[in-house]
Amino acid sequence: MSTEVTHNADENRYDIHVDGEVAGFLVAEPRDGVLVLPHTELREEFEGQGLASQLVTAALEDIRSRGEKIKPTCPYVKRFITQHSEYADLVA
Repeated sequence: MSTEVTHNADENRYDIHVDGEVAGFLVAEPRDGVLVLPHTELREEFEGQGLASQLVTAALEDIRSRGEKIKPTCPYVKRFITQHSEYADLVA
């Protein structure tokens, strides 16, 4: 299984692809100088494979590389940042 996360700027989201197929996404809406992260979703057949964690990690790394800050409102992303304190500095 090959996975890739891409920034889909036109849709204000990050997509995770599994073998070339979109398996899920993380919404990242620019608002008041920060990226609001309100929702993470995986297609049902891709759940339970660690893909949400891969998606959020790749998105946060990309956001960091662009020098942006986030406002996580998605419960999954909030919990992820609590468990991975190395990303706490990204929170506005």
